[in-house]
Amino acid sequence: MPKPADVSTKRLISLAPDNWVKWVTQIPDVVAEEILNSEFQWIGRESDVLIRVESLEHGKFLVLNELQLRYKSQRPRRMRAYAALAFIKI
Repeated sequence: MPKPADVSTKRLISLAPDNWVKWVTQIPDVVAEEILNSEFQWIGRESDVLIRVESLEHGKFLVLNELQLRYKSQRPRRMRAYAALAFIKI
């Protein structure tokens, strides 16, 4: 069962995805095009948010947000798995 912090973080991101990706990436011209959670059925955790973004300088790319209250060594592996599956899907 998801923890309240997990669900509320996802909700906050969905309220203002442009502001969120600007803050996370520190790229002033980045624009959130779409939140891809429904397209990517392999996103199983409630706290994971995948956003397709575009920037004039950097082009199109994905921003994966994964809330972790405590560090877990599997995180880099999960990030690579997301990137690989997204590359195949998109």
